Amino acid sequence: MNKTIEILSLHPIDCRGVDCRIASSLQSTIGLQKTVKLLTTDYVALCLTPDQISVNVDSLNRMMYVAEETGAAMLYSNFNEVKEGVVTPHRLIAYQDGSLRDDFDFGGLVLYRTDAMTEAVERMVDEYEYAALYDLRLKVSERHSIYHLPELLYTKYETDLRLSGRKQFDYVDPKNRKVQIEMESVCTEHLKNIGAYISPQSAKSCDVSGFFPVEASVVIPVFNRAITIADAINSALSQDTRFEFNVIVVDNHSNDGTGGIIDEIAKNDRRVVHIVPSRTDLGIGGCWNEAIKSSKCGRFAVQLDSDDLYINKDTLQTIVDLFRKEECAMVIGSYKLVNFSLEELPPGIIDHSEWTDSNGRNNALRINGLGAPRAFFTDLLRKYPFPNVSYGEDYAAGLRMSREYKIGRIYDPIYLCRRWKGNTDAMLSQERLNANNYYKDSIRTIELKARIKSISTND
Repeated sequence: MNKTIEILSLHPIDCRGVDCRIASSLQSTIGLQKTVKLLTTDYVALCLTPDQISVNVDSLNRMMYVAEETGAAMLYSNFNEVKEGVVTPHRLIAYQDGSLRDDFDFGGLVLYRTDAMTEAVERMVDEYEYAALYDLRLKVSERHSIYHLPELLYTKYETDLRLSGRKQFDYVDPKNRKVQIEMESVCTEHLKNIGAYISPQSAKSCDVSGFFPVEASVVIPVFNRAITIADAINSALSQDTRFEFNVIVVDNHSNDGTGGIIDEIAKNDRRVVHIVPSRTDLGIGGCWNEAIKSSKCGRFAVQLDSDDLYINKDTLQTIVDLFRKEECAMVIGSYKLVNFSLEELPPGIIDHSEWTDSNGRNNALRINGLGAPRAFFTDLLRKYPFPNVSYGEDYAAGLRMSREYKIGRIYDPIYLCRRWKGNTDAMLSQERLNANNYYKDSIRTIELKARIKSISTND
């Protein structure tokens, strides 16, 4: 195969046998446009990571060969990662239509076909300081395929040693707000280009009338949280409201004494409803569905994780007031990250300020979460129940509701999210992180296709 290639890198790298050129800027639109004009090879490999990488000519030839065979205009591969002297295979996930996250992990080296890259850059209208590469990727994906090659083709020397539980909040760190605004603009343009953009005027109000045994139910799914479940239940019971509410605790067959703790609290407070499902194959989503199907579930179902707390006694009233005021199908709050002793952790308050009334329902497809606590109009959640999984279940329901209905947002913190070693996402393996991200991408893919279908049908 007589194809030519060069590497563009933001810093010197170990690229044995391959021409490598240092690029002054690839993140800005102007810098990317200038760079593309200088390309003379059939393919270009972009090294975008601040970490050192090592790659050889055989690996790049393999990438070009597979790109030719598959017709891919963009290709990325697995790699070996060196962290604190330990070499570990780093396996990535396949790209989907719903892989719209601007932080999608392509590794440290990405191959582009030069003609497709040039054509995409020529279609760039807006000038960005930070989001040009994200703009490039989405524009390429609109007309060409992106291929994941599951082979270990280079080595990356990792310098970010933080745990996964800390890295996941980078995109909502307030210091990155300007970057997020640009990323949102890029994604919104992409949704318009592919026919998936939802007009803010299309959001429907939700009729929340009808009979319910109480106005609100705090829903707490739990499995083996003897150390925290009493704190969570008492946080819910301490709410000061002008309406009746209950607390539905769905104990997913705990075996550490959690059930006994729930029963003891329920003996002294009739508002506590203890449900043990008959099924033994339920994830968190399935446990939520058990609560929602219960005849004791209130008009609004409000989330509280079994190791978290409401920030004060007004949280529940604040949520219900917003449901009534805005006639929305779902309310999403903001939270403060704290440790087990309730001391604040960086980045502190997570308010998902990227959600706006004008564009939140579209931007929800770009970000990896919607915020907490989540609350739902029960009748609608019964119509669109959670998938029976233990990760992304509420995100799936939220995306579905946002396709049609108004979503209420509370930007002041009303929830304490405790980060500790017992959290399910505090220290994830690469395999588990990949599985989580792939599933959320699949949720976005489903929603993206549904929106395109709905919009084209209505047109």
